Amino acid sequence: MQATPRGMRLHIAILGRRNAGKSSLLNALTKQAVSIVSDVAGTTTDPVEKPMELLPIGPVLFIDTAGIDDEGVLGGQRVEKTKRALDRTDVGVVVTESGEWNAFEDTILEELASREIPAIVVFNKSDLGKPEPKVIEQLDQRRIKHVATVASQGKGLLDLREALVQSAPEDFINTPSIIGDLIAPGDMVVLVVPIDKEAPKGRLILPQVQTLRDLLDHDAYSMVVKERELRDALNRLNRPPALVVTDSQAFLKVAADTPPEILMTSFSILFARFKGDLTELVRGAAAIDKLEPNDRVLVAESCSHHPIADDIGRVKIPRWLTQYVGGKLNFTTYSGHDFPDNLSTYKLVVHCGACVSNRREMLSRILVCRRAGVPITNYGLTIAYSLGIFERALAPFPAALDAYQNNEK
Repeated sequence: MQATPRGMRLHIAILGRRNAGKSSLLNALTKQAVSIVSDVAGTTTDPVEKPMELLPIGPVLFIDTAGIDDEGVLGGQRVEKTKRALDRTDVGVVVTESGEWNAFEDTILEELASREIPAIVVFNKSDLGKPEPKVIEQLDQRRIKHVATVASQGKGLLDLREALVQSAPEDFINTPSIIGDLIAPGDMVVLVVPIDKEAPKGRLILPQVQTLRDLLDHDAYSMVVKERELRDALNRLNRPPALVVTDSQAFLKVAADTPPEILMTSFSILFARFKGDLTELVRGAAAIDKLEPNDRVLVAESCSHHPIADDIGRVKIPRWLTQYVGGKLNFTTYSGHDFPDNLSTYKLVVHCGACVSNRREMLSRILVCRRAGVPITNYGLTIAYSLGIFERALAPFPAALDAYQNNEK
C-alpha cells in the first residue's frame, strides 16, 4: 500500500450542466489535464475520477461527471451514472456559468440536500458575467457556500479550496477507528489471516492491512497467524490477547480454537461498523430467520473481481444460507458501483465489507434498503449468523449485541 485507498479519500463530485466548465475546473484544481475540455457540449460521458492530495484536507478523490442536462438515450444513461456517483459523494461542487441559473441547478442542490451532502456553488467564467443578486441571496439564506472562478485562468481556486476544507464532513476529518477504540495501548490483538485462493499473491487484503495499521496507530501489539497456527500461538502467549480478529471464512475453526473468555470477531464485522451502521446491519442479519425457500437474495460486492472457485460471495455464502434455510434460494450479484434501483423483489441484501468503497456509499445503500423496507447485512455478520456464532462475534460491540438481544426478546 503506497497510496491511500479510494475508500479512505474524501469524494468530491463536480456537478452541473454541459459546458459549464466542470472539466476545466477539475484540470485547474489538479493542475493536470485529467478531463477532456471542449467547446462541444457533452464531452464528458462517464464519470472521470482523479485521486490527489488536497492540503490541509489530505487524500481526496475528484469525480468529474457528465452534464445533468444531457439529452437522448445515451444522455439519459450518462445522467443516471452521474446520479449514481452521488451515492459516494461527500461534498458536491455545483458548477454554473456566472450569468446562468435555472431549474437544473436548483434540482442538483435539492438532490444534495435530500442526501445531506454539503454543497458548494461555483460561478465559473465570472469574467463574462455575474450571478443575479437574488440567486446569491437565496444561497446565503440556505447557508450554501459560493465562489466565483475563471477556471481557464486559475482565478478563484484558492477560494474554492478554502470552501472545500470548510465543507469536509466531521466524520472524515476525525475518521472513526477500525479497532483502536476496542483496545487499550499495550494490548495484544491476534489477527487470523488465511492464505487461500482469495489472498492476493505477495500481499494481504485491504481490511487486514488497514486493521494492522490502526493497531499500530493506537500503540497496540499484534500477532498475525494463519488459522492452522492459532491454537499454538495462543498457547505461547504469557497472557491472553485482548481480542482475536479473523477472516470470516475461518470463523468456525477460530471459534473452536479461541477460549470462550477471549473476545473474538472478524475483519468484516469491524468494517460493518467502520464503513456503515453496525446496529442496522445486525438487524438485517436477524432477518435471515425469516428467509424461506425460493426467496430472492441480493449479494452486493463493492469491488469488481473475477470470480474464483469457492468464491465467498458467489459460492460460500449462498451455500451456508441455503443450508440454514433448508431450501434453495435465488441469488443475484451486483458488483462495483452498480446497485438495483428496485429492491422490492428481494427479501435480503448481503453486502461485502465495503473495504474499497467510502463510508458515504455504504450508508447510501443502507438508506436505500431502509426506504424499500428490505433488510441489509454484510458478509461477516451473515456467516456468523448462519454458523451459529453470532452473539460471540458481536461480544466486542456491546451496544450492537444489546440491540440484537433486546430485539429477540
